[in-house]
Amino acid sequence: MPPRIPVSEAQIDRVVAQFYQRVRAHPALGPIFAGHVADWPVHEEKIGRFWRNALLLQRCYDGNPMQVHRAAGDVKAQHFPVWLSIFDAVLAEELPQHLAQAWSALAHRIGRGLSFGLPRTEDADPVPYLG
Repeated sequence: MPPRIPVSEAQIDRVVAQFYQRVRAHPALGPIFAGHVADWPVHEEKIGRFWRNALLLQRCYDGNPMQVHRAAGDVKAQHFPVWLSIFDAVLAEELPQHLAQAWSALAHRIGRGLSFGLPRTEDADPVPYLG
């Protein structure tokens, strides 16, 4: 079966590494991730498997992202637009435009689905349409 989006495993690994480097430094997302991720290489490898499954159809990830994000307790729907803006910036820097756009569209669909299943703060705007 051909890949959904023809990126390489090396490109996936670079995007994941760059993304999490920025997330760790982000004032809002950094502390949330720091509270849940004890071993960054293990986490990045797991997320790399998630994207290889989603993009390359490798069937190498068997987790439940919604369950994990819900169980965290401090991940809220309004974090996803921030997450996606960082992710989009990394994609634009690391990939040719057509691959970055295709991967971004998939990430936005996934993010929208996850954000609908998470709590919102009372003062947050409605979940935006993310593409």
